Amino acid sequence: MNALLQLSRLIDALNERVGRLAMWLVLLSVLISAGNASVRKAFNTSSNAWLEIQWYLFAGVFLLCAGYTLLHNEHVRIDVITSRFSKRTQIWVDIIGLLAFLLPFVGLTIWLAVPFFYQGYVSGEMSSNAGGLIRWPVYILMPVGFILLGLQGLSELIKRIAFLQGRIADPTLKKVEKTPEEELAEAIRAQAEAAARNGGKAA
Repeated sequence: MNALLQLSRLIDALNERVGRLAMWLVLLSVLISAGNASVRKAFNTSSNAWLEIQWYLFAGVFLLCAGYTLLHNEHVRIDVITSRFSKRTQIWVDIIGLLAFLLPFVGLTIWLAVPFFYQGYVSGEMSSNAGGLIRWPVYILMPVGFILLGLQGLSELIKRIAFLQGRIADPTLKKVEKTPEEELAEAIRAQAEAAARNGGKAA
């Protein structure tokens, strides 16, 4: 089990890193969208390529962050029902859901997505829109995204089994992180307290 927990930590670190990097695609998509809209208004011209790359970026955020979302326990749950159960029963519901639904679905999707990507790559499939982009870069996001989700599902399964064995704390508890506003308020408060202490010493 120690080796499996180490594997789980590695998977968690991978999806944490990928998820945080993929978040930048949101900013990139916004900048491209704003730039495309500005050019269209100012020069009455545009390109389907700029429109399609926004779709590609959105697909990247959605697919590459799926494992990150599962890692942070932010996916849709049925807490209305399971909240009435004991914690061990809730964990067993998660285990059954992972084994019976998530992992088989991920496996089936990868099995279908890999040939789909390969066919698009080999054929050099292009968008049917004038000036559109080549398709395989967005096709590859499907198997990659679902591989990351499947790995995170495996990690969550390991953590839940370890919890039932009493090896780790409850893996379903969400980590409450401070917002940027709270961090700024704390920094200002710390500066004010430091200034007050220094003022008192000077007096």
